[in-house]
Amino acid sequence: MNIIIKSTLSTLQKSQYLLNNLDDTILSNTSVSPYKSSVGSHLRHILDFYDCILNIKNGCIDLTARKRDNKIETCCDSAKAYLSTLMEKLSNLEKNHDETICVIDDLGLGKIEMPYTMAALLAQANSHTIHHYAIINYILDRLGVIIDDNDFGYNPTTPKETAY
Repeated sequence: MNIIIKSTLSTLQKSQYLLNNLDDTILSNTSVSPYKSSVGSHLRHILDFYDCILNIKNGCIDLTARKRDNKIETCCDSAKAYLSTLMEKLSNLEKNHDETICVIDDLGLGKIEMPYTMAALLAQANSHTIHHYAIINYILDRLGVIIDDNDFGYNPTTPKETAY
């Protein structure tokens, strides 16, 4: 298995851990200011990004074609099932990671097509996931929920505090 896929799956396993330690009420809580987003909305967004990657059509991946299934945002069991399906598909991804693919996205001025490699897109997805984990961690902190994972929401390149 490719190192990028291994890294991706390792990062996504944190979603599994999170979902195993939350309930539907915490998952769907939208009380935290200023954005009133929920842990579930961020997890759904992360998973939809991977779903887009796995739904390559005619050599193109459309990152704007997200499912946005509300059940993923509000039900831990639905989110776990979606996550499991995506992780299984990712572990079996046989695409040439250096091959150029077309990626469609909207960067704020409408949809555009850009050349990527699958490796670059998966690396972007991994960083994107960690970024959203950081936001999730802020939400959980404001809700008084502690996740027992000192690396949750931290990029691997983030310097760690050292004890003196």
